[in-house]
Amino acid sequence: MKLLDLIPENELKEAVLSEYEKKLVLYRLTDERLKKKYGLSFEEFEKKNMVKEKGFSWDVEKDAMDWEHAVEGIKYIQEKINKIKEADNGN
Repeated sequence: MKLLDLIPENELKEAVLSEYEKKLVLYRLTDERLKKKYGLSFEEFEKKNMVKEKGFSWDVEKDAMDWEHAVEGIKYIQEKINKIKEADNGN
């Protein structure tokens, strides 16, 4: 038995969109928090090599990893949301 036999396609789309939108909010919150903490964007943070500038401290290393994950997550999730909405509009 397929999932679509149990749950209507529209319900699945809404559930997936809802989950993606929650993740997007969390990624954006991380991005904004770290922008405020360092006073610059992730791209500027990388260009200035802030991890090295701050002495390779664990706090800064962890922020760099979290921030990169959030920035990449924003791009990925936004693409997925757009594709789902485009597909939905095409029907």
